[in-house]
Amino acid sequence: MQQHLVISIISDDKPGVVEMLSSAVAENGGNWEDSRMAHFAGKFAGILRVSVTAEDSARLREALQNLAGDDFKLQIEDALAVAADGRQTLQLKLVGSDRPGIVKEISRALAARKINMETLDTRYGSTPWSGEPLFSAECTISVAEDVSIDGLHDELDEIADELGVEIDCEETSSAL
Repeated sequence: MQQHLVISIISDDKPGVVEMLSSAVAENGGNWEDSRMAHFAGKFAGILRVSVTAEDSARLREALQNLAGDDFKLQIEDALAVAADGRQTLQLKLVGSDRPGIVKEISRALAARKINMETLDTRYGSTPWSGEPLFSAECTISVAEDVSIDGLHDELDEIADELGVEIDCEETSSAL
């Protein structure tokens, strides 16, 4: 029987971090399935999902824990297998002048409809023509196919007007 683990890491940013982690997974019966990893302010952070047989789970956990140290923080959590279900996937794209509260307002609107974010990628930069602070975000959400998203579109339009940003919300595809 397969078990699924979600592993989060933060380490100093240096060559070989992914190789060290992927070697521990492969050498101990794990299968690297999904991940998101990035460099942030001198640190390397990531989250990944690994499947492993029940027989190899303890050995993999031990090997991963042995990687941890002062410059390599690691957390392992049991997870559920990814199940396919009838959901519609939406992509939110936001861009506008940076100001406090943008993520709070978007996440509040989604939480009020009991919609979880599947992914959230944000960027902070400056506009090329004026140097003003610019905030952009891309968020993937999924909702049951029988849920109307008209109300969500209306609220996102209100939030966009209120915050002075542009928000696009488009259906991308059905979940796998």
